[in-house]
Amino acid sequence: MRPIRPFFAARRGGARRGTSPVPAAVALASALALTATACDSGGAEADGKATASATATAGDDGKIKIPDDLRQKLKDHGIDIDKWKNGAWKKWDRDDWLREADEFINPIIKGLWDPDRMRRAEDPDRGVDTSGLSGDQGVTDPTPAPVRAQSVPPTYHANAATAGKVFFDSPEGTMVCSATVVKDPAHPGKSNLVWTAGHCVHAGKKGGWYRNIAFVPSYNDSGLGVAELQDAAREEVAPYGVWWGDWAQTSQQWIEQGGSTGGDGAAYDFAVIHVTPEKGGTGTSLEETVGAALPVGFDAPAVPEVESVTATGYPAAPPYDGQRLYRCQDKPGRLSIDTAAPTMYRIGCTMTGGSSGGGWVATGRDGRPTLVSNTSIGPVTSGWLAGPRLGPVAKGVYDSVSGKFAGR
Repeated sequence: MRPIRPFFAARRGGARRGTSPVPAAVALASALALTATACDSGGAEADGKATASATATAGDDGKIKIPDDLRQKLKDHGIDIDKWKNGAWKKWDRDDWLREADEFINPIIKGLWDPDRMRRAEDPDRGVDTSGLSGDQGVTDPTPAPVRAQSVPPTYHANAATAGKVFFDSPEGTMVCSATVVKDPAHPGKSNLVWTAGHCVHAGKKGGWYRNIAFVPSYNDSGLGVAELQDAAREEVAPYGVWWGDWAQTSQQWIEQGGSTGGDGAAYDFAVIHVTPEKGGTGTSLEETVGAALPVGFDAPAVPEVESVTATGYPAAPPYDGQRLYRCQDKPGRLSIDTAAPTMYRIGCTMTGGSSGGGWVATGRDGRPTLVSNTSIGPVTSGWLAGPRLGPVAKGVYDSVSGKFAGR
């Protein structure tokens, strides 16, 4: 088996990823500016339901007002919200790297994700780790033939309205993943949920929650080249706005066993982000803004029965530049890298780093497009991608995030 690594892109210097198996436990991430919440991670029997919350409100001037009790919670972690927004978030001492579910914060910093900063978040991680890849259950299918990624015709909104980019900061620099707008059962037609990879929100067993997590739907909608993007206005790069994560959740398996490179925890490498618009509450949801959201399938048929999946993302490693949207279509096979973890989907595809977290779409049982996985790992030389098969743990993460905002 060739070495594999999680896919995502970073500023010069590399990066990381991983996960591992533990039943239906989930880890919550509270956060933000409009709402800030805290809850327990839960144990192996945890049902993923959020507990204690503190809600921030907007004053008559439209500015976010953070409750005194929430400010105190932040101060208990040595965080001054004003200093944080003015650059204190750049401090990554291990004691300051918030790891647990009730320690995640992601206050909106208006204007942080400007066109230049988004454009520069493109250099791929080149780390390779072959450890943890000896757990084949004897069901891994032959390595698929490479499928050349095809560019999605612009405008992207017309051809892939649910696709976009997730931007975030880590100790290694400014990074980017791909992501998909998904439906919210608690808010039909008005979803604010985004699906991506776990390694796009949390560093795994040796780190904590990433910072300044934001989603940009239909990034670079017109498919401009790098040179043209040099002078592009923010409205061209992010025509549907910048949406900040006010809650993020991944699997407990990823948090406890996710590795910096390689396949550790890849079978549980998924996450759901609840977002809110940077410009403030307008009452219009993300789904209404982009005009689409995909349902998520947690009971997909066995891999051999799936005729075709389409993986979409913004690959950033050569020969790609991270600025344009691509997709691959192939019949999936099985990939097993851990005897204790579920098998994964694998397809032939030449997309590279930066495509991590991008949605895998198949025809659902109702005959409609359904998200069935996300890009997690791939070989250092590209040629194929693998993603988790979504089951009970993924559904627990999804239902928990949806349930948290059900009454709002």
